[in-house]
Amino acid sequence: MDISHRKRTLLKVIVLGDSGVGKTSLMNQYVYKKFSQQYKATIGADFVTKELQVDDKLVTLQIWDTAGQERFHSLGAAFYRGADCCVLVYDVNIHKTFDTLNNWHDDFLKQVTEKKAREWCASRGNIPYFETSAKEGYNVEEAFLCVAKIAQQNDHDLDIYFRGISETVSEAEQQRSGCAC
Repeated sequence: MDISHRKRTLLKVIVLGDSGVGKTSLMNQYVYKKFSQQYKATIGADFVTKELQVDDKLVTLQIWDTAGQERFHSLGAAFYRGADCCVLVYDVNIHKTFDTLNNWHDDFLKQVTEKKAREWCASRGNIPYFETSAKEGYNVEEAFLCVAKIAQQNDHDLDIYFRGISETVSEAEQQRSGCAC
């Protein structure tokens, strides 16, 4: 079978675990067949790609190497978006790194619900989906700008009417406030 006619699949894989457990080393061994004794902490995240054949499909793995340091945890959610799976890594010599796998796993699974929400929106006519944070001010402007654009596109000369206080006074009100002179 000609390779150009095979179905291609892109899978986003996130490598998670505490700082220093060997996430980058594992990724470099798989992709480049290289190992270095020197330790250099990953800052934020980085990714590499590797193509492989699974059955009759050509699969491209986009492997994201994430920082395990606590100060980078807030970035995690951004890198998890669109992920198909995660690889949880721990150091067999440091028991604490195994204990924290539950936290990494739970953080990742929270993002899976986002994937379900996106699929739900897509299945209902590609409704726009935004994750926002009122606390951080994240994506709030973008979400409302999108609302305004969609509303403007869908404008069918519908008037928005806000009912105000009636300017005419009812007969009952006239009688109550009437002067008995």
